[in-house]
Amino acid sequence: MPRAMPKAVSPAVPKDFESALAELDALVEKMESGDLPLEQSLTAYQRGTELLKFCEGVLKDAEQKIKVLDAGELKDLPQ
Repeated sequence: MPRAMPKAVSPAVPKDFESALAELDALVEKMESGDLPLEQSLTAYQRGTELLKFCEGVLKDAEQKIKVLDAGELKDLPQ
């Protein structure tokens, strides 16, 4: 019978974009070192995915806020 993987307890949501990015950077460095056992690598990968989604969400929200008020209508900034 295959051994079930223990459920990883997801750490708290990062307080801001910068702290999420710093944690993600640290995880990438650990994973690239090749010193993590498989279970820890999988947990790090899962956390990295969560951090990436958080960062993408923050960036998407920021993009939505970068609009200008023109004649009472919100418009995207010209590209």
